[in-house]
Amino acid sequence: MHFQSPPLATLIHLGLLLGASASPAPDHALQQLMRIPASNRQDVFGSSPYTPGHRDPFDHKIDSVGEGREPLPFRNGDGATVQGPRNKDRERQNPDLVRPPSTDHGSMSNMRWSFADSHTRIEEGGWTRQTTIRELPTSRELAGVNMRLEEGVIRELHWHTEAEWAYVLAGRVRVTALDPDGGSFMDDLEAGDLWYFPAGHPHSLQGLSPNGTEFLLIFDDGHFSEESTFLLTDWMAHTSKAVLAENFRLRPDTFKSIPTSEKYIFKGSMPDSIENEKPRGFRQSKLRFTHHMHAQVPIHTSGGRVRITDSTNFPISKTVAAAHLEIEPGALREMHWHPNADEWSYFKKGRARVTIFAAEGNARTFDYMAGDVGIVPRNMGHFIENLSDDEPLEVLELFRADKFQDFSLFQWLGETPRRMVAEHIFASDPDAANAFLKQIEGAQKDPIKDTGS
Repeated sequence: MHFQSPPLATLIHLGLLLGASASPAPDHALQQLMRIPASNRQDVFGSSPYTPGHRDPFDHKIDSVGEGREPLPFRNGDGATVQGPRNKDRERQNPDLVRPPSTDHGSMSNMRWSFADSHTRIEEGGWTRQTTIRELPTSRELAGVNMRLEEGVIRELHWHTEAEWAYVLAGRVRVTALDPDGGSFMDDLEAGDLWYFPAGHPHSLQGLSPNGTEFLLIFDDGHFSEESTFLLTDWMAHTSKAVLAENFRLRPDTFKSIPTSEKYIFKGSMPDSIENEKPRGFRQSKLRFTHHMHAQVPIHTSGGRVRITDSTNFPISKTVAAAHLEIEPGALREMHWHPNADEWSYFKKGRARVTIFAAEGNARTFDYMAGDVGIVPRNMGHFIENLSDDEPLEVLELFRADKFQDFSLFQWLGETPRRMVAEHIFASDPDAANAFLKQIEGAQKDPIKDTGS
């Protein structure tokens, strides 16, 4: 359905939004404009947002993927066409790089990467790909690995120099682990569940029926490499059979058929129930290595739902804190910043626009979709806007920290003396000051806002 409002279109044509030097349109017209869904604003602004005649001084979002548009570098009368070679699919995924908002400024490092651009290591019954500081130089504090195991496929017994946090994206998986006191742990997980293994703790993973599993692994060092894992078979292959014999009190020829190199990911037999799989002498670990994140009661906001998992409700997770966001169509993860760690975001569903404010007049906008990774360095202001007015957005925010922390711009200004706020922002516009102060009165943090669009 197209928005039809001749009076508003006339006002826009006469003044504010077609770039003329005439007086601004009346406030009621602007209020009507802001209520127009983003997907319909082109009907008011012009036939296409990527044409020389299009005007939008407010820098509204454009869902170029959802609307099937081809971004071009035109903004408010400036710019030109692209005559050289083009990757139109990539441009459509990144409209705010092709045509940045007018508020973008300065030279900020890249904060976006897609797992689709990562090298995929293909193994027997599975694969893995990673996003580390080598793929995304701003990914300094955390590294991510996306892994798939088919039914019965094993990620072999191993351990890491870094701590490992994981989120199950799909399917079911069995995890096993050992604690430093000799206590054992086994659990079966499904989509939305987590595990955490502190650095050096040995563990294994196996895909369960019917279709195995896929998960996101997070390591608490951006320099992590999945190739540097300490693997059982790799160690044994590089230890003399004489020493193996002495260690396990067996004859050396017992080990004549062991693997000569790492197995890493391989097909195994289907496991029995946990109870039947427990070794003789099994001692249950006092540590809880897993957590059911999606079983948490969410924080309900005006524009979505939030679940936070950190050391307060998952005590073993001392170096990774996480928030799971469900952002409704047209809603906004409010303007905020994190004081204790960089944000490492994984976009699980939908499409998003994020503008990062880096101080000194620097700001840059990035677009994300499912399978993408985003970085926001600590203390840099930002938001996450759902580009679609029809589809939800699902995001994981991850931090190298024991607790989740953020500051809300809305709440901060609401808790600041009204005079201070007005004189900072609206010193020459008392009417705007009054409207703004009324809006933030008694402000409470609202992590995901219903924008009313």
